[in-house]
Amino acid sequence: MLRGTPKAKADTHGKLKLMNDVLVRGAQLADAMRMAELSGTLGYPVSGPTMEQRLMRVLKLETHSVFVAERNGEVVGWTHGAEQEMLELGCRGEIWGLVVAENERGRGVGRRLIEAIEKWACDRGLADMSVRSNIVRPESHPFYERIGYTRYKTQHAYRKTLRDA
Repeated sequence: MLRGTPKAKADTHGKLKLMNDVLVRGAQLADAMRMAELSGTLGYPVSGPTMEQRLMRVLKLETHSVFVAERNGEVVGWTHGAEQEMLELGCRGEIWGLVVAENERGRGVGRRLIEAIEKWACDRGLADMSVRSNIVRPESHPFYERIGYTRYKTQHAYRKTLRDA
């Protein structure tokens, strides 16, 4: 369908979009195993079944969106974004995850995934998008700046376990 037209774009969430031989589409449960593998490459190990459970919950949330990028039928990246309502800032989009296979970095996959999540946010009427990038991944910081994001603060992140899983 779109595979024969490398410059084709879709204008609604979940429709196929192919650019430069990269197909960007809404994530499906069948993508969970590969998404889990990719997460592990960034230091977030998760089993396939756990990723599938999480993805099943997230895909039901209207205020969240997950896209995958495929090249030659293989998932080579994914992104997860959400609409956030904050008292101090109002409503905005936030990129919660972006993972691209190491051998695909620098080939436009991350950019295509971000474009998809930004379009989803725009379609929801959101005017602002933010992303947090871990300080231990300095190679990702110039990527976000090249695609128009501006660093506006540095912060510490804290976590507390409330109960055993």
